[in-house]
Amino acid sequence: MKVLLIEDEQQLADSIIRYLSGEHYLCEHAKSYQQAYEKIHLYEYECILLDLMLPGGNGIKLLEQIKEENKDTGVIIISARDAIDDKIKGLQTGADDYLAKPFHLSELSARIYSVIRRRKFQNSNIIEQNELKLDLLAKKVQVHQQEVFLTRKEFDLLMYFLGNQNRVLSKNALAEHLSGDIADMLDDHNFVYAHIKNLKRKLSEAGCDNYLKTIYGTGYKWEI
Repeated sequence: MKVLLIEDEQQLADSIIRYLSGEHYLCEHAKSYQQAYEKIHLYEYECILLDLMLPGGNGIKLLEQIKEENKDTGVIIISARDAIDDKIKGLQTGADDYLAKPFHLSELSARIYSVIRRRKFQNSNIIEQNELKLDLLAKKVQVHQQEVFLTRKEFDLLMYFLGNQNRVLSKNALAEHLSGDIADMLDDHNFVYAHIKNLKRKLSEAGCDNYLKTIYGTGYKWEI
């Protein structure tokens, strides 16, 4: 799951990125209004962590732009400004949550998970589709009640497909989801094919129907 941290305080940003990476999030960082603006318009994220006070601009303006573009992205405001007016303004503009500094990193991680779960999976920790079952908290997959052992990347891919059912996802979009903004610097995206091939093989060997379709020349789709 991919997160964008918009925060100009480097020490805090380093701590958040280190912690979230340990929680299996792919965390990118922008430390100014302009950097954040560019990343938001170039890439897709499951959740954005947004500081309100940024060099070069105001975080609320970024939030307004996210909502104007109808991006399917969760937003959590993280700010030292704990004034009730700021909180109300942020939530009314479209933020999903508001966390005042200082905060425990474990609470931030829990809030991110909650926002993604609510937006993508109808607020459920368990995702079931016929013979397939995902436990989002335990990060376990079962087919016909037998556990299927996936790598971190494979599990993340499966979640991404289930969160975008019946939607064609390009190889570029999948590469970006798995590797973040460094995807643009890679010579090719063949690693995406390798992860998808392994995911399909493991699910098939466990007796799962072939929901993951290849749309030739376009990308892939989880079809139900």
